[in-house]
Amino acid sequence: MLICCFFQISNTQIMLINQTILKEFILVSFSLYPDIQAFIFVVFLCLYLFTLMGSMAIMGLTWVDTALHTPMYLFLSALSFYETCYTMSIIPKMLADLLAKNRSISIVGCGLQMCFFLGLGGTHTIIFTLMGYDHFLAICNPLRYPLLTTNTVCGQLVASAWAGGFFISLIETSLIFRGVFCNHNLVKHFFCHMQAVVKLSCLDSDFTEFIVTVISVSGLLGTFFLISLTYIFILSTVLRIPSADGKQKTFSTCASHLTVVIIHFGFASIVYLKPEASGGDDTLIAIPYTVITPFLSPLIFTLRNKDMKNAFRKVLGKTVALDK
Repeated sequence: MLICCFFQISNTQIMLINQTILKEFILVSFSLYPDIQAFIFVVFLCLYLFTLMGSMAIMGLTWVDTALHTPMYLFLSALSFYETCYTMSIIPKMLADLLAKNRSISIVGCGLQMCFFLGLGGTHTIIFTLMGYDHFLAICNPLRYPLLTTNTVCGQLVASAWAGGFFISLIETSLIFRGVFCNHNLVKHFFCHMQAVVKLSCLDSDFTEFIVTVISVSGLLGTFFLISLTYIFILSTVLRIPSADGKQKTFSTCASHLTVVIIHFGFASIVYLKPEASGGDDTLIAIPYTVITPFLSPLIFTLRNKDMKNAFRKVLGKTVALDK
């Protein structure tokens, strides 16, 4: 038995010696497409700048115009804020890597990026759900709506969304970074995506990947189910409205939110519900929900919203008047 134990200890020591504990990762990102990296940089930079401008315009208009100090626009302003932070957690690093030869990121930096990305992404999704709930109360319970959705209640719900998003993020990040990384240091992504990083763990990566995927998919499907449920009730209420104009006017208030929800959950489901054996480039699959969706979201909310367009005209009119 002593001989067996000696050989077991020796084998373990040899394995630890042969393994190199990683201190940094290399983000492979778009290095597979060297000929078009400059073009990708220009396109993504333009999309990112327009995303920041759109989100800041929504936040600014909501702040300036007192007519927009309502629960719906407070949720929209919060959504724009988290969307701005969400993109800032990955896109600036991605743009820098497109121009740099060294695409390394420290283990600590990778963990922080993943934590903020997952936390802000989770908060973002929860706020989508709260906006659906707000539409449900406004259409299905219009008499009680002012009592149920005060600005104080909205602030508490937004804070709860932040706490919930980062609570789940801390759990997932802790599970992935609880051990050391000793496999190759190439992350096959343009940011520290959890499914790409967990494969490099020395621990049982398959089990950890399964757990974090279950948590993410449960959150995604749970929020989507709640939003779908609210819209079932909204649709049943709208269908009971006698006039066609009334139906159209009532449901049009939900059109922007519903459009963005379909785009957001549609792209996210491709990433998290994609079978592992299906293959495909995860870098290209992740572009829609990390770059394109944040760009489309403020565009849809401003172009399809009369109150936002009126607020913009007011601000523009005051600016012109001051210049004169």
